[in-house]
Amino acid sequence: MSARSQRGSILLEDASVLAHSRYDGEQYVLRLHSPRCAARATPGSFVHLRCAEDMPMRRPLSIMRADAAAGWIDLLYKVTGAGTRALARAQPSQVLSVLGPIGVGFTVHPERPRVLAIGGGVGLPPMVFLAEHLAVASDGPWKPMVLMGSELPFPFRVRPSTIFVPGMPDEAIGCMPLLDELSVPSRLATLAGFPGCFDGYVTDLARAWLASRSSEQLAEIEIFACGPTAMLAASAKLAHEFALPCQVSLEEFMACAVGGCAGCAVAVHSAGGPAMKRVCVDGPVFDAAAVFPPAGLRG
Repeated sequence: MSARSQRGSILLEDASVLAHSRYDGEQYVLRLHSPRCAARATPGSFVHLRCAEDMPMRRPLSIMRADAAAGWIDLLYKVTGAGTRALARAQPSQVLSVLGPIGVGFTVHPERPRVLAIGGGVGLPPMVFLAEHLAVASDGPWKPMVLMGSELPFPFRVRPSTIFVPGMPDEAIGCMPLLDELSVPSRLATLAGFPGCFDGYVTDLARAWLASRSSEQLAEIEIFACGPTAMLAASAKLAHEFALPCQVSLEEFMACAVGGCAGCAVAVHSAGGPAMKRVCVDGPVFDAAAVFPPAGLRG
């Protein structure tokens, strides 16, 4: 979807709070009854949410799950400032103003059905959305796998996976239960020493698994990533190392989130030379090589 084609798809909606769950590390999962947004949401899209009546500036939050039939969306966020702290006080039945869905999401390719989704920290939501979307899709033989990294406790109850993944390091046994129930393999990585997790960066876990794959298996894999900039750069380097396509979802501070202010513009590289693109409507998903060109990959 282009920035121009989004003009008729971004909606303003009063959404009521259905549930609001708190997790360690001041992390929250917010479920909103937002039927028009849920009907149009795609993996990689986000909403611009008004956190409180007395806060006119909205906050961009990635959509983690969406149920078009039931009309709800789930948002995962971490308290980082005044806006999200106010949002953390939201109660069931409270109404919040939602602008969305916004953004160009991920594009999957049938010739590469093995989707390797890498999420770090608050970059987990788009990866969960993408994996769940593909798990129930009927348009191809999709085989998603999600690798998650966090230095905070994960915002779900970690349990050993019931899904065997050939080539996965032995210590990596923890999973996200939701994905396990969808028959989507997931594994966790951390430097915080959490039980059942790979000891290292999530991209190191991905590298260990990719190194165990044959050339025929690698030819079916595409990487999708969302998280801190350093993690995205490492994902782009990983893709270059294994000659894999890679899409990254960027996170930037935003004011309007609809392309008017250009406050979220980032430099990208293309065949026509360097350009500035707005993360909100030209992205947030970009080709990894355009944002992190191979010549600039180091470390």
